[in-house]
Amino acid sequence: MLQNLHVKNLAIIEEADVEMKSGLNILSGETGAGKSIIIGSINLALGEKVPKELLRDSEEPAFVELEFEVTNPHIIERLRELDVEPEGGMVTLSRKVTNQRSVGRINGEMVAASTMREVAALLIDIHGQHEHQSLLQKRKHLELVDDYAKTLLGERKKVLAAEYLEYRRMVEELHNSAMDEDARKREQSLLEYEVQEIEEANLSEGEDEELEQEFRRFSNGKKIMEGVNQAYAACGGEMESASELIGRAVRELGSVSAYDPKVGALENQLAEIDNLLGDFNHEISSYISEADFDEERFFHMEKRLDLINHLKSKYGRTITEILEECAKKRSRMECLTDYDTYIGNLRASIQNQERKLEQLCTEISEIRRQAAGKLCAAIRDALVDLNFLDVQFTMDFSRLPEYTANGFDDAEFLISVNPGEPVLPLARVASGGELSRIMLAIKTVMAESDDIETLIFDEIDSGISGRTAQMVAEKMNQLGRNHQIICITHLPQIAAMADNHFLIEKSVVGQSTVSNIRSLSDEESVKELARMLGGVEITDTVMMNAREMKDMAQRKK
Repeated sequence: MLQNLHVKNLAIIEEADVEMKSGLNILSGETGAGKSIIIGSINLALGEKVPKELLRDSEEPAFVELEFEVTNPHIIERLRELDVEPEGGMVTLSRKVTNQRSVGRINGEMVAASTMREVAALLIDIHGQHEHQSLLQKRKHLELVDDYAKTLLGERKKVLAAEYLEYRRMVEELHNSAMDEDARKREQSLLEYEVQEIEEANLSEGEDEELEQEFRRFSNGKKIMEGVNQAYAACGGEMESASELIGRAVRELGSVSAYDPKVGALENQLAEIDNLLGDFNHEISSYISEADFDEERFFHMEKRLDLINHLKSKYGRTITEILEECAKKRSRMECLTDYDTYIGNLRASIQNQERKLEQLCTEISEIRRQAAGKLCAAIRDALVDLNFLDVQFTMDFSRLPEYTANGFDDAEFLISVNPGEPVLPLARVASGGELSRIMLAIKTVMAESDDIETLIFDEIDSGISGRTAQMVAEKMNQLGRNHQIICITHLPQIAAMADNHFLIEKSVVGQSTVSNIRSLSDEESVKELARMLGGVEITDTVMMNAREMKDMAQRKK
């Protein structure tokens, strides 16, 4: 459940902090007061793109924060799968936006916008002003059925997607393998040459790294030897070397150490240094005597590295990739050697894969048809509650000419809103107001089988009035009994049903227009209903009507 919304520096909102509650939360206000900006700010926090015009002050960042209380164990489990751990039962989503960039955070940790959207999809469902128009797109209908039957379809659709991907790979391979005899011989000849070239190199894993290390040592051999000899001369040479000088110093201290214990301690320290230096001189002398910078060895090493780098330029960035590519080419060469058998086996594999797809698609289609029957019946009942008195609502299924990753179903909703009329596609029958109610009916039915606790409706009342508006209000009230509903509305019938009523109002502060949002008391809610009923002039009669509407709504709860 959304508990708190905080918005700062967004469009005409300077700063707003709203404590949301359970049940039906109504947001109302004059046109242009900033109601849609509230929805825009929520969308922004949920990871949607940021329109630059939403920034109130280009010099100051915009900030939106949503705090959700999460108690559903299924939602908590799915959040953990996304590496999001509720802190004290709370999940906080925030977005900071400047002219240059935006930063999204979940519980204070920076995340990608895609992660924000995934998490948001578990917590909140937003029905925008024009979302009902999506019902005119036939592909949306099958998405709704799949969402309704996601428990049964989920794993099957994953398996189907993987099998379809393999099927497309096979078909592509068959397409690419189509060639005449001359082309086959040319490719076979090239493959034989490439495989031979790699095999003759007799490559071994890690060989290139060892050679490169040794090559660096050889190529800098002269510089290394000069440095080592200079070091040896300074440390172990006969005249004025460190070894000779330290040895002399040890003897000098030894001649006087008997007179002072402290001098004896210094003599012991210096003697240890003399011993360490002696060991060092022995090791560096051995290194000089054993050093072998054979020019012939260096030449062969250089040629070997050139060969390996040449093969890398053709077949892969590493020896491992080169060897893998060789194996692929050898396999392809074997296919071309017995081309007819290869093509026959490939076609047989495709036919076998098609049988798998047919079975999976049939299973999925059957689940969809059964789910569609239940969904359409539930939507029809919900439509009756929304003043579609004699409505028929069903789904028509047909089969696509080819398999897809989503099956072979082509489906769309059909509706008849008047007695005696045949069922027809939604796009041909439903008006804007009817589409809005149909979408509300769908949302109501889907919410009953969904774990999402918070639903937002942005002007769901578009194109409706009178008795229909009252029935929509009652449906919203019913939906608010099991979910948190946040609804922006212009209709007093819906606003009267509010469990919590918020007013969005615009005012001028200094030279700037700002929008504020505040919670209304019962009496203030009645005044707002009167404004929605009466317009500019609010008479005593209008106030009485508003109070009566509020009382009637409360009795229906």
